[in-house]
Amino acid sequence: MTGRTHGNRSAVTCHLKCDSQCARPDPNTSTEPSFAEIAGRQLTRRALLAGAGGVAAASALPLAWPQAAAATPRRGTKPLAFTPIESVGDDVDAMVVPTGYEWTPILRWGDPLFNRSPRFDPSRPNARAQELQFGYNNDYLDILVERGGRRALLCCNHEYTNRAIMFPPTSTAEQEAEVLRALIAAHGFSVVELERHAPTRPWRYIRGGRRNRRITADTPFRLTGPAAGTALLKTVADPTGRRSLGTFGNCSGGTTPWGTILSGEENFHGYFVADPDARGGKRYGMTNKPSVYGWEKVDARFDATNPGYANEPNRMGYIVEIDPYDPDSTPRKHTAMGRLKHEGANVRVDRDGTVVAYMGDDERFEYLYKFVAKRKYREGGSAAARRHNLEILTEGNLYVARFSGQQREDNDNLGTGEWVPLVFDGRSMIPGMSVAEVLVFTREAADAVKATPMDRCEDVQPHPTTGRVYVACTNNVQRGTAGKAAPDAPNPRGLNKDGHVIEITEDRNRADAATFAWNLLLVCGKPEDAGTYFAGWDGPVAPISCPDNLAFDSEGNLWVATDGAPSAISKADGLFKVPLAGPERGHVQQFLAVPIDAETCGPVIHDRDGSVFVAVQHPGEDGSWAAQRSHFPDYVPVGMRPEPGDWRGPRPTVVQVTKQR
Repeated sequence: MTGRTHGNRSAVTCHLKCDSQCARPDPNTSTEPSFAEIAGRQLTRRALLAGAGGVAAASALPLAWPQAAAATPRRGTKPLAFTPIESVGDDVDAMVVPTGYEWTPILRWGDPLFNRSPRFDPSRPNARAQELQFGYNNDYLDILVERGGRRALLCCNHEYTNRAIMFPPTSTAEQEAEVLRALIAAHGFSVVELERHAPTRPWRYIRGGRRNRRITADTPFRLTGPAAGTALLKTVADPTGRRSLGTFGNCSGGTTPWGTILSGEENFHGYFVADPDARGGKRYGMTNKPSVYGWEKVDARFDATNPGYANEPNRMGYIVEIDPYDPDSTPRKHTAMGRLKHEGANVRVDRDGTVVAYMGDDERFEYLYKFVAKRKYREGGSAAARRHNLEILTEGNLYVARFSGQQREDNDNLGTGEWVPLVFDGRSMIPGMSVAEVLVFTREAADAVKATPMDRCEDVQPHPTTGRVYVACTNNVQRGTAGKAAPDAPNPRGLNKDGHVIEITEDRNRADAATFAWNLLLVCGKPEDAGTYFAGWDGPVAPISCPDNLAFDSEGNLWVATDGAPSAISKADGLFKVPLAGPERGHVQQFLAVPIDAETCGPVIHDRDGSVFVAVQHPGEDGSWAAQRSHFPDYVPVGMRPEPGDWRGPRPTVVQVTKQR
């Protein structure tokens, strides 16, 4: 499969991560106007009003975008200053950071987390060992620094696995079963304690930390919300419909103001054998062929055609909430937030305590969602406030976005939109569907209200000070192909291989607003390509393609991690800084590049102590056990040989980048 691509990822990534969805018919057959068509028509109209014509004029038009206010750093702090790096080729097996900075691994796949954890030895796959070690393909990341600044909790998803480069080929049925169980254990989530000697020194993880925890595809979860306990979620193994085993396919996530972690269950369909003609089967990409991972060979629940297991796929595809401070707590899946291929969820709290979570469904032509909680957030560290806040996401209103190209006369936004309710005040807003059906078959409900099909909404992040919402639309290479609506203007574009970033302003700046205005912040690609747009910035920018995860620094700048750039602009994926305010608005600057075949995930920006964190996912993924393409992060210095038994294949790794001492 090496060298072939499906859209933005290598064929290996596509197969393992999403079961090669780009190579299949789109699950969404909606004929509603696409976001690209709406934006294209509006940009064309503006170009004509400006007296400009053609592709280049429309893409270069300096629009009068509203300016976002930046957060002000505290006195005595210094922002993260760096000289942008040059773009790195997609065939370089190196982690590249700016001059004056250095990178340090914090945790690698297989690192022992507990005192009883065995030594990492991929030549002998062992499920029990993997349960006690850091998992594979780290994605969402946060570093929760505790009072005093010398202790922290690292919280990280483990999205999927690539057995071809993880373990040697098997020769017996017993070996094969152990490999499958080890892959199950390599998924899920890790919570790991960190320590450092000073605020500007790198972190190191604490083996045997009191709050260290591994959550796997076998860990018990509690289902919450209106769909929990209904017939749609009951199986022969769980006749209550309230207890689910495991989480997997976890992509991005978010950290709540009350200190819990939200994790999005994304491409769950690739783990099951299921009847595609069952309700929701085709809409969620189910097939009755052998699954991508083959887990049905060792666990009956992954074959939903088995008697009593038809509902097992209905128990995946939710937002998961994990309390990292309580290693004995049971993690939960919140049905009130809908079932889709969640990239993640990010929370905004208004001054009156209203809690809103923004969510994207990461597949071509799927939708953008918002959840408004019924309960208000309670400040303070009391036990009562914490108990209350832990129930916030179990009940509320669920909305989907419908965009319009209509421009209001009182602002310079590109268009407007509305949040269309799917569940409101405990009632289904979809005729013929119960509340439970809306929450389990959320895509069908969104289809019914004619939501706007999007170009793969990935991370959706509210700005910490302005409240504006930024949506990373990674790409959609099917835009404008046969049978698909094609835009007639360059921004965004048909055959959208580079993606774009949307900026949303809620009306009256209220998170629970029913309507919003929107702009295009970035239309990505090579700067010289027709149709690219960088928030009105007309100076040099770094080539950027396939925006994925988003983050902010203390000055209010946006940081964009990319996934899929090699097949779009032939550059390694990386992390980019984009100012949102002032004369530098839209000035894309590259901070780092990741090794060959890798994706940049989970950026965390602690600029006040000069640190940036990323999760480097699937380095060397197009290799094999016998022919590895990467040796990240344990590179052997030139002229040296590895120690006997010291494996040097690629290991997905959480990396900290700091200023050189």
